Amino acid sequence: MARGWPAKPAPPPKMRLLADSCLHGAVVQALRQAGHELDDVRSWPTDPGDEAVLRRAEVERRVVVTSDRDFGELAVFGSVPHAGVLVVMPDMTAAEQVRACLAALSMHEAALAKGALVLVNARGVRVRTQ
Repeated sequence: MARGWPAKPAPPPKMRLLADSCLHGAVVQALRQAGHELDDVRSWPTDPGDEAVLRRAEVERRVVVTSDRDFGELAVFGSVPHAGVLVVMPDMTAAEQVRACLAALSMHEAALAKGALVLVNARGVRVRTQ
């Protein structure tokens, strides 16, 4: 081992994500702990609104993770460009939202990377591809 180098390099981030301001804090923390590269709207000076969040995520090639259905409607019916949207509905406990979000990212990573809309609720998962 070369002097000054770590014994094992850190693995690269799994996905580039943008957490919307309405996403439960436990989900945001779990995404970071899972190794995802995460930007959080709550860290911005102001929340610019859903459409601007989608556009910024598209420019930065980040999947938006939110609990606000309006993002899905903007992506599908409003034709706002995006790089994928994962909507975790708030009809679950925080712990359930964490598990559902991590599972959806794992199972639908390829579809999200291609700009899919993935909706997760207490009853299951729906995927709409572009």
